[in-house]
Amino acid sequence: MNCIDVVDLSSDDELGEVGLKPVKLEPGTIGSMIQQQHNHSVQSVKLFSSKTQARKQASEENKSSNNALSTGQSSTSVLEQCQSPGDDTGVCSTSAVSPAPICRQFWKAGSYEGGLGSKVTLQNSTNYLHVHPLFLHSNATSHKWAFGAVAELLDNAIDEIQNGATFVIVDKTSNPRDGSPALLVQDDGGGMDPEAMRRCMSFGFSDKKSKSAIGQYGNGFKTSSMRLGADVIVFSRHLDDRSLTQSIGLLSYSFLTRTCHDRIVVPMVDYELNLSSGTLDVLHGREHFASNLSVLLKWSPFSTEAELLKQFDDIGSHGTKIIIYNLWLNNDGNSELDFDYDEKDICISGDTKKVDTIPAWKAVNEQLIARRYHHSLRVYLSILYLRIPETFRIILRGEIVEHHNIADDLKYIEYILYKPQSVGSVEGAVVSTIGFLKEAPRVNIHGFCVYHKNRLILPFWQVVSYSDSRGRGVVGVLEANFVEPTHNKQDFERTSLFQKLEGRLKEMTWEYWDYHCGLIGYQIRKKSQPPASHYSSHFTGQSSVQESVGLNKTYMVSDRVKGRLDVAEQSIPISSHGRSMQGLPMKRKEHVDLVKIEKVKRQAGTSGKTSLQPLNGIGNHLRDEETQNLLQENKKLRAKCLEYDKRGEELTIKVEELKNEMREVQREYGQLLAELKSLDAVKDEKDGRD
Repeated sequence: MNCIDVVDLSSDDELGEVGLKPVKLEPGTIGSMIQQQHNHSVQSVKLFSSKTQARKQASEENKSSNNALSTGQSSTSVLEQCQSPGDDTGVCSTSAVSPAPICRQFWKAGSYEGGLGSKVTLQNSTNYLHVHPLFLHSNATSHKWAFGAVAELLDNAIDEIQNGATFVIVDKTSNPRDGSPALLVQDDGGGMDPEAMRRCMSFGFSDKKSKSAIGQYGNGFKTSSMRLGADVIVFSRHLDDRSLTQSIGLLSYSFLTRTCHDRIVVPMVDYELNLSSGTLDVLHGREHFASNLSVLLKWSPFSTEAELLKQFDDIGSHGTKIIIYNLWLNNDGNSELDFDYDEKDICISGDTKKVDTIPAWKAVNEQLIARRYHHSLRVYLSILYLRIPETFRIILRGEIVEHHNIADDLKYIEYILYKPQSVGSVEGAVVSTIGFLKEAPRVNIHGFCVYHKNRLILPFWQVVSYSDSRGRGVVGVLEANFVEPTHNKQDFERTSLFQKLEGRLKEMTWEYWDYHCGLIGYQIRKKSQPPASHYSSHFTGQSSVQESVGLNKTYMVSDRVKGRLDVAEQSIPISSHGRSMQGLPMKRKEHVDLVKIEKVKRQAGTSGKTSLQPLNGIGNHLRDEETQNLLQENKKLRAKCLEYDKRGEELTIKVEELKNEMREVQREYGQLLAELKSLDAVKDEKDGRD
């Protein structure tokens, strides 16, 4: 940030003596290096009520702020672009009247009543712009759904995989001050140094330059944490070649509103490991450290510096821990996040929706992921990412979240290629996986799960609405990186590319239904083969095929394993699919189809009429389907064989290790037995002498 101020709480002489002794580190691992300090006392922050005292304080803070700006030693972040040092018109004002506690219900907590919009006391009659604390609340309203806010916090941990992160923990913890529940999110990524922590606590700063990074706006932490609770405290340890630092920052809506601050301030304290003495040294000056520490000890869940530092014990040499407390309540006065319904899950209170179906199908519909992800965090996290490295784990309430691919729930799968275009140029290629849910037709679920850069944005997006069951049970999965998500990552920006995608997915749903609804008991609308851009996989088992298929291909099955086209001659008649479901011309039919058909004619050495007859025959279609099923089953069996071979090798290695351990135990047993015999011999000899 260009400008850093200090928290306007009290002048330095009013803080009294604050213990700032170096923290002695224990030898051994970094995680256990901090020894608790005893006899540490920090006096409570004193607020001035008289105008004379306020002017004196502001004057002293101006001097302190100007000095900090010139030396770069302040450890408090202000979430605003403030004035230049030469024009520092003062810091935020506070009210002498103690305001009422803020509302604990999120959607009512942003009220401007109750003195939260206190007037600013300006010095030198100069106006300046700043960010009011109420912006924290209004900014967080972009998250309509609490789990969407939790997902934002996990995105940061996923982005840390490139820095060595192997896990992220989401769990319930307790506020030691009052025992109320709090939300813990912790990872073992690279952590943040003091400067990175300031950027994290500020608006619009993002260090994520990787094209694969999920986060990009520099706003997710603030919106997500303030959506889940009124206050959040962050602990982060960072280790590089030069130093080990650990920082603590507090973003507290309670602190800012109850003290009637007129702009957002974030108290922070920073430490650095002194390698020569093995102690933690205070960074950025003792005066600023003491001021910020006093705020942390008053408004955070921890009342002593030793308790704050103890939070680093389980972080390791690098990582970040986030604790969100004073969690928001729902309209019934209960915690919005329900920790009691399932001890291995976090649920949303009262979010279970009634299933509208016949009684015989009710149980099946209630167990669908499409129903359960709304109120179960475990279910939502299982589908939140399209791919997760084998070395990374999401741990929810002490139990690993099993990754789930929606495509594994489908039958009669097809892979359809879509190449979006903008201003005449192709924006990319997307392969959509589409099929019926295994439970179809007993389920009334349909829609597409649309991912962006591996992250689920739209779960079960219903691109069509039906009154005659057309589209029932049709579900698709795709990763659309050519469209941009909104800031809350729960929708996409309504660009022309997105509208084209929506239209194509609608066509795709109807086309798939019309050609294949007979497979689940409905009357077939279209009896001819599906469009040539489809890659069919009609079998009840599952397929792991994810290769792209080209537009206007004249084959339905390809042997990808052996690298040849066994049924490339199976071209598709143009007359069957010259128009879309709404009677609009189909974009995928081009002149190349005519050329390929003529090529087939010449190779067969017959007339066009006799050449096209077998292509439309039902027998050939059935053989194609049978061949495709066999190829897919063969691929599945090969994958299973490889998996079994791998497990066999692992078991063989395990057996050898156990044999070695057994030999070692037997050797030790022999030694002990020999020692026992020698002791018996000595004992017998001694008894003989007696």
